[in-house]
Amino acid sequence: MNKLVLSLLVVLVVCFVAARAASAMERPNIVFVLSDDHSYPHLGCYGDPVKTPNLDRFAEQGLRFDRAFTTAPQCVQSRASLMTGRSPITAGMARFSAPLPPGVPTLPGQLSKAGYYTGVCRRPYHLDGSKRINYAEWLGPDRVGAFRKQLDFVDNGSPRSNTKPVVNKFLDAVPEGRPFFFWINFNDPHHVWDKTGANKPDAIAVPGYLPDLPSVRSDLARYFDEVSRLDEEFGWIVEILEQRGLSENTIVIFMGDNGLAFPHGKGYLHDPGLHVPLLIRWPGWIKPGRTTSELISGEDLMPTLLEVAGAPKPAGMQGRSFAKLLKGEPYQGRKYIHGFRGTHGGAPWCTYHENIAANALDHARCVRSDRFKLIYNCSPQHKVQPVDSGGQAYWRHMTKLAASGDLDEKFVMAYFTHPRPVWELYDLEADPDELDNLADDPKYKEIKGELRVAMAKRMARVGDFLPLPATGK
Repeated sequence: MNKLVLSLLVVLVVCFVAARAASAMERPNIVFVLSDDHSYPHLGCYGDPVKTPNLDRFAEQGLRFDRAFTTAPQCVQSRASLMTGRSPITAGMARFSAPLPPGVPTLPGQLSKAGYYTGVCRRPYHLDGSKRINYAEWLGPDRVGAFRKQLDFVDNGSPRSNTKPVVNKFLDAVPEGRPFFFWINFNDPHHVWDKTGANKPDAIAVPGYLPDLPSVRSDLARYFDEVSRLDEEFGWIVEILEQRGLSENTIVIFMGDNGLAFPHGKGYLHDPGLHVPLLIRWPGWIKPGRTTSELISGEDLMPTLLEVAGAPKPAGMQGRSFAKLLKGEPYQGRKYIHGFRGTHGGAPWCTYHENIAANALDHARCVRSDRFKLIYNCSPQHKVQPVDSGGQAYWRHMTKLAASGDLDEKFVMAYFTHPRPVWELYDLEADPDELDNLADDPKYKEIKGELRVAMAKRMARVGDFLPLPATGK
């Protein structure tokens, strides 16, 4: 009898181990590809004339998101939300050079708990603070490398030429039978822009929030050349997955971390700063060729991937899963998305001075619904200045035209009026370029009030340090 019981126990254990192994194999691998400073709609699949054949083909194989937004128009804070499912404030990453606090649950950390092998490669991931600051001395040794410690494989800052070798190196390192999560960061199309000639200035579409000038076209063409170049790099990754037979059980995500480095883009809460491309392919689950106009926030990535991976969901996330949307099931979308703006680069944290430009420090928040956007500028005395690209020919040209009175008034109001308004309200259906501020128009009083309440609730919920906007009528 004892031998029979023992035999049954052995059979049960073997079955349990086999089931666990089968379950692990059925869980999808996850490849997350993040481009740098990449605004919607600058991919061919969105109707833009930029040349991106690999991503256009990829979009046809999966789900194209037409209204995906990052939580911040800057890389550090945006990536913090992507990897924690939280506002940059509740993630403890409100300052540009902040390191991720220890104890904050992350996407790779939670996936590791579910048996995933995790890694990151290529462009620096920006979540362990600045190399110029001695965090161990300031904050204690436990604050050093909190994000890195949650990864099995780290390649932080290698060049584009290393993409193929490092992707293969990671895949070779994945233990047999374990699913994996691999975050691949691109340098492109981050400034400085390299001209390749893939996109001709006279053939590009100048966004309506920029004047159609030869200098603007020339600099945009260089930017689009980098978009075309990242498309080539993305093609390498897809090819490697196909060659290794991994395509069928791998979710591949392509997304931008924030918008392009032009006015209204990177560093600013207008749509070109927050609205990014998002494409997801998941064979067998996502029906090819689908599109969605649901509002998606960068906070939503982590809870979504944890759900599809069967990984534990930590408390404290503001993001919400859109896994049902991926699978084509009924999904109740967001009513609002929210945006955060603080310091950029090595800017001072709390300096209020008219000579500080808004590209370095801009305490601002926004809330966006399907149709309307409200921006709250708490440092309106800081002048508009493009992030990274202020020395380029297009901005020098625009500045010269503004000074001589030869720049269209709508661009003068948007970029050369000082101080800026505390409130900006835009009807995105009638004014997608966000150039006609309706904040003082009495016809939009109720809409403005609704969005102010939504913003105040959000700021209270995440523990925002800015003064709450008045919500009384």
